[in-house]
Order: sequence, then structure tokens, then C-alpha cells
Amino acid sequence: MLISTMLLAAAANPAWSADNPFPESSTAYTKLQEIKQRASDLTVKAMDLMGIRYKRGGNSPENGLDCSGFVRYVFKDVVAANLPRTSAEISKVGEHVEQKDLQPGDLVFYNTLKRGFSHVGIYLGDNKFIHSPSAGGQVRVESMDIAYWKKRFNGARRINDDDAK
Repeated sequence: MLISTMLLAAAANPAWSADNPFPESSTAYTKLQEIKQRASDLTVKAMDLMGIRYKRGGNSPENGLDCSGFVRYVFKDVVAANLPRTSAEISKVGEHVEQKDLQPGDLVFYNTLKRGFSHVGIYLGDNKFIHSPSAGGQVRVESMDIAYWKKRFNGARRINDDDAK
């Protein structure tokens, strides 16, 4: 909830508005506002699932969620996106994003099973991501700066509205 509050505060920040290069009536301004709202909606929904237990193959909060089930559930609920079932398949959807260009709502991928793109989470901002980790775990926020995650980072993708319908 803290991240979503920060996102909303940034959007309402008068300093940001004063520096905004787009007139409020412009198409670019409208699109920017839509992107910010979408990112906020995705991160709020993801945060609402904190504490849901991990279940291999799980795809609902009631029965548990694995990492891809978690991501699929959030994107389906918020933007009606139908993402593929596995993290490896999801890693082929959307556009590639450099780690330095990550924005809230982007997907981050990791090699956790000695194969690429075996784990996925949702980027929250401030080098943090939310995911459903592994057996015995539950949906939680972690820092991408932890050595375990740094070493296993595989890449990131941005799912646009047209990518997963």
C-alpha cells in the first residue's frame, strides 16, 4: 500500500505539474496519466494479495498462487490481460525493458531453477518487486538489491494493453 500511495502522491505533486512539459489538455498528458493510473492499479492489486500462500500450479488466491499464477491473476483482474501460463512463456510477451528503465507494473524475471525465466514478479519501484516465491512461502515484497536476486536477474518486460489480449 505504501508504494501505491507514493505513486498517487507523485501524480498529484504540484512540483511535477509545474515541470510537466505536456499541457494538461494534450494527448501526451492524457496518455501519461493513463500509464500512471494503470501502474498504480497493478501495484495496488498485487499488494492486496500479500500473504497469499504459494502453491505450485496455483492460479487463485483461494487455492494459492505460484509466481506466474500470481502475475496472471493481477494482470487479468486489472487490465483484462490473458497472459500465458508459465514464466518462460510470459517472458516472450510485451516489450523488453532495461533494468535501469523499470517502471511500476513491469515484470521482472529470474533464473531460480537453473533455467532462464523460471521465476517472475511485478516491479513496484525503488528496486523492489512483489512475487509468490516458493513452497512454504507467501506473496511478499523483496529487494532486487539482495545478492540472491541480483545474481539471478534475467530481464524485464513491459506488458502493454495490446500485448496480452
